[in-house]
Amino acid sequence: MSSLGTVMDPAGQPRKPGALCIGAQKAGTSWLAQMLGQHPQIWIPPFKEVQYFNHLFIPGHQKWIGWHYRQKPQEIRDRHAKRGIPVPPDLESYLQSVTRGKMFHNQWYKRVFAPAPRVAMPMDFTPEYSTLPDEGVDYIANFLPKARIIYLIRHPVDRAVSQLRMNLQREKRRPETLADWMAEIDNPVLYDRGDYASYLPRWQARFPDMLVLPFGRIARDPQSVMDAVEAYLGIGPYLYSHITEKVFANRNPLQPHPEAVAALAERMAPQMAFLADHLGTDFVEETR
Repeated sequence: MSSLGTVMDPAGQPRKPGALCIGAQKAGTSWLAQMLGQHPQIWIPPFKEVQYFNHLFIPGHQKWIGWHYRQKPQEIRDRHAKRGIPVPPDLESYLQSVTRGKMFHNQWYKRVFAPAPRVAMPMDFTPEYSTLPDEGVDYIANFLPKARIIYLIRHPVDRAVSQLRMNLQREKRRPETLADWMAEIDNPVLYDRGDYASYLPRWQARFPDMLVLPFGRIARDPQSVMDAVEAYLGIGPYLYSHITEKVFANRNPLQPHPEAVAALAERMAPQMAFLADHLGTDFVEETR
């Protein structure tokens, strides 16, 4: 399988991305990036998530975005070292150029996509973009008026549980009692990323032709997902490797207490009602 951003044009000129995948977190964006990263007509930066517009419009993200750009280049170098392959000079030069000096301005953003081959559409996969405020989505609509937007929707409860398990694994924590679990589901971050009722209309108002896909279809019929994505992006058909494999599957065996999951479902009921009303019950059934 090709790696993201491995085909690079060192003489490429700064350019805007032609498409964004805006989320949702824990809804299959990494799988889609791995698939499209193989396609010769798509180019994705080697660190996948650019985190530009949320850096501009969500101040609380700025601190950890700095960490993202300190860590990701080294992760790329470490992956090459683990495989016994030197980092290509063009890739090393690129990593240094986009992580040094002044960052997070429009010209820098366009430089991120400069190495994309001329035949390829640059694409930004940043799930955090789905949570942008109105002014952030307005900014994108003005800056990237022709961009194609893809939004993957996962069942709100399943998505929140997956995020919770991921966060606990990262933080090396293990809630023991029901009270512990009830405290965990009070964390507003679990609800923010899955607030489809706020975010989806906001994006569709600016990008009415955006492609909205249900997460569950990836497991049941991944080829139909890629057919829809190819048609939407205007790229040719491609035979994808490892199309049925999960990416970043959660290996944490820890499962939330059933009563906490039930409470989470009760709190997510308005999101479920919104999805059913906005996208239809058939779509909702395909979100898991």
